[in-house]
Amino acid sequence: MILRYARLSGQPGVFRSLTGLRVAEFDTLVADLLPAYAVGERDRLQRPTRRRAIGAGHPFALAPRDQLLLAVVWLRGYPTHEVLGYLFGVSDTTVTRLLACWLPLLEAAGRDTMRLPDPGRKRRRHLDALLADTPDLAVIIDTFEQRVQRPRDRDAADTLYSGKKKQHPFKVQVAIAEVTGEMVDVADSVPGPTADITLVAESGLLGRLPPGIGALGDLGYLGLGTLHPLGATPRRKPRGRDRPPEDVAYNRAFARRRIAVEHTIGQMRSYQSLAQPDRHHRCNHSSRTRAVAGLVNRRLRRVRAYRERLAA
Repeated sequence: MILRYARLSGQPGVFRSLTGLRVAEFDTLVADLLPAYAVGERDRLQRPTRRRAIGAGHPFALAPRDQLLLAVVWLRGYPTHEVLGYLFGVSDTTVTRLLACWLPLLEAAGRDTMRLPDPGRKRRRHLDALLADTPDLAVIIDTFEQRVQRPRDRDAADTLYSGKKKQHPFKVQVAIAEVTGEMVDVADSVPGPTADITLVAESGLLGRLPPGIGALGDLGYLGLGTLHPLGATPRRKPRGRDRPPEDVAYNRAFARRRIAVEHTIGQMRSYQSLAQPDRHHRCNHSSRTRAVAGLVNRRLRRVRAYRERLAA
C-alpha cells in the first residue's frame, strides 16, 4: 500500500495513529507551511549555480502535502528511510532529500508555537498554602534523554557517556507554561552528562523570562534560586536526619504543581523519533526536537480550546 493524503485522510483513526494529528490539524499545518515551502522552492530554482531552465528535470513523485505527510510520519514512527520510501513509493534517497527540506520548516513552525507566558494576560492560579513562597506564575523546566549512537572516537564517546544511565544519551531541556502545558522553550540538545542546573544556566532561558514569571524545577535544579530570583525547587532531605513532615507535605504539593511537564514530555516521546535510539549520529537532533514540540503544541492548543468551549 502506498501512503497518500487523499487516501489516508479518509481513515481518521489510522491517520492520527500514523501522524499524532487529526486530519484538520494536519490541514492547518499544511496551510501554515506551504508559503515557506514555496519561498524555498523559488530560491532553489533561481539559485545562481542552477544549470537547467525552470521546469526542466523530472517532476516530484509526491505533491507538497504528501511530502509533509512523509516528514510527519517519520517523526511519529521513526521508520528507516528504506521502509518509509517503500510506504510512499519513492526511493530512500528521495526520503533523505525530502526530510532535509521539511525538517527546518517544521522546526521553524515549532518555534512559532512557543510563547513565553505574559503575566499581564494569564489568569493566576490558586496555589496550595504550602507553596506560598513560590511564584504564582511560572514556567516548569525539566529534561529528558535519548540514547544515541556511540561515537567511534574514544574521547568523543567519553563526552557523551552518562555514568548514571550507563549509556551514551543526548539531553533535551523543555520548559512549559504552567497554565496551558504548552512548551515555551526547547533548548539545544547537549551531551547526557551535562547537569540540569548547568544546562538551564547555559541555555539563557532564565534571562528571557518576563518580569514576574518564575521557574520551577526538580531536585536536579538545586540552586535555581541563585540564578533567578523567582526560581524554586523541592526541599532537599537533611543529611543524616529524616525528612521533616512539613517538607514531605511541601514536596508533594510541589510535585502536583510540576507534574504537567512530565505529561508534556510524555506526549513528545510518543513520537518515536525522540524515543527510539537515535540512528542519525546526533545530526539535526535539536531541529527534530523542536519540530515535534510544535506538533505537540498544536494538539495541546486544540484540546485547550475544546475544553474552554465546553466550559463556556
